[in-house]
Amino acid sequence: MHSPPPPGTELDDLGLPVPLARPVRRVVSLVPSLTEAVAVSAPGLIVGATAWCTHPAELETERIGGTKNPDTPRIAAMRPDLVIANEEENRAPDLDALRAAGIPVWVTRVQTLDQAFASLDRLLTLACGLDRPAWLDEAVAAWSPGPGAVSSPVAGAALPPRTAIVPIWRRPWMVLGRDTFAGDLLARLGVANLYAHHAERYPAVPLETLRAAGADLVVLPDEPYAFAAHDGPEAFPGLPAALVSGRHLTWYGPSLVRAREVLAGQLTGAGWRGATRSAQ
Repeated sequence: MHSPPPPGTELDDLGLPVPLARPVRRVVSLVPSLTEAVAVSAPGLIVGATAWCTHPAELETERIGGTKNPDTPRIAAMRPDLVIANEEENRAPDLDALRAAGIPVWVTRVQTLDQAFASLDRLLTLACGLDRPAWLDEAVAAWSPGPGAVSSPVAGAALPPRTAIVPIWRRPWMVLGRDTFAGDLLARLGVANLYAHHAERYPAVPLETLRAAGADLVVLPDEPYAFAAHDGPEAFPGLPAALVSGRHLTWYGPSLVRAREVLAGQLTGAGWRGATRSAQ
């Protein structure tokens, strides 16, 4: 349990106290999914974002570098009320430099869908001082069981859930490992990550080892590596390949409203329902 924060502060997902201005009028985002979450909820609040922050498509804001190499002096000179970041996507030295410059930094931690929903609520309502947006309730409903929820590809089917390897990079080959948001989403769709219990979150695994791992399916998102029909499936001959939207698999924000429907369609479209793994 964390001690209550001092007056005028709130604890971020890491339990660190963040001094917050009221109202928050100027936000710099270092995370594409969080940029979209704030921009959709409060247009005009984002005054700076990374070059990778591509949504909303109509977003016009100052670009301050990448997620791993933000221009921290430039951000500090902008004097934002708040910088929002993520423990996985952003580097601690960059965040420390911003704090040292007197900039409040709110860091999120997201490894599961439930964590994403809770983190987004806290970010938007506590950190940014906004009302809880309708899209967040829609996203929760979309991923909840019951009437109106999108069925997973294996819901009601006689076939058991499939086991998959999920590459996120090649040269070298890297895959989803333990405790990942994307792995949790896939599990909710009936796709078990073969490397979910690996010691690393994003292990590098030789291609020969991946081919011989015994998976039923290879899931290839189009980010961070841009896997495509001509770039990825050929490395796994005889194994059904599902090309999926990286944004819907890895982003936590408004994309979650349709992510279950989109991913379920892409997994089913890969022919995984009736496909069987060929011997390697």
